[in-house]
Amino acid sequence: MKLTKNPSIKRNSGMTLLELTVVILVLLSLISILFIGARAWKKGADRAGCILNIRNFQQATRSYANMNQLNPGDTCPALSGVIIGSGLFMEKAPTCPGAGTYSGSAGVTVPAVGTVQLTCSLSASPDSHAPSKTDEW
Repeated sequence: MKLTKNPSIKRNSGMTLLELTVVILVLLSLISILFIGARAWKKGADRAGCILNIRNFQQATRSYANMNQLNPGDTCPALSGVIIGSGLFMEKAPTCPGAGTYSGSAGVTVPAVGTVQLTCSLSASPDSHAPSKTDEW
């Protein structure tokens, strides 16, 4: 018995509407996962950059105090005026990459070791910009 093609049955090639819908849904879910991951990465990078800014300001303050033989608790001119500027310990004032603002840069006392002088306004947010360990700063 020999099978022959029936010329009256016509098979269309291509995708059905259901298959196309499934492919689009899979692609949209993959793209949404990508955006969620990118947002988490950005928040982590902003937090790390903010903590580095705080640490750099703390180190600049400590360097100024050491060079001028100041002890913790000693008063001095506004720290931001003698630390931040062209040719000083920091060229530019630190800015939070996460759009927060810094406070504490205009202090007039040298902070004790481990006491953070500069704080970010985003420290109270869920992705806190507050450093967790400052023992050796």
